[in-house]
Amino acid sequence: MRRRKSYPASTINLKVGQGADVRTHPYPQRSPVLGLVFGGTQVLVTTSANDHVTLDDVEFAQSLACEAAMFAGAVERMFHGLPNGLGVAGR
Repeated sequence: MRRRKSYPASTINLKVGQGADVRTHPYPQRSPVLGLVFGGTQVLVTTSANDHVTLDDVEFAQSLACEAAMFAGAVERMFHGLPNGLGVAGR
């Protein structure tokens, strides 16, 4: 079962900086929660129901992991590709 292609009605940009964090919170009696912390803003990602997981939930989690890995690779390539070798332009 594939998710429908939908387009965002709005976009929220959360800038990563010092203090940003990401954690998975597994629970024995409910579905896990992925927490993204950006300063005073926290985003929680969980399944559609807290007491069971569907095939759609599994597919979404797999897609999230794949896209996160590609994001990490792109950030690493940009970091290592800067001419000053420090990973921060202009420093």
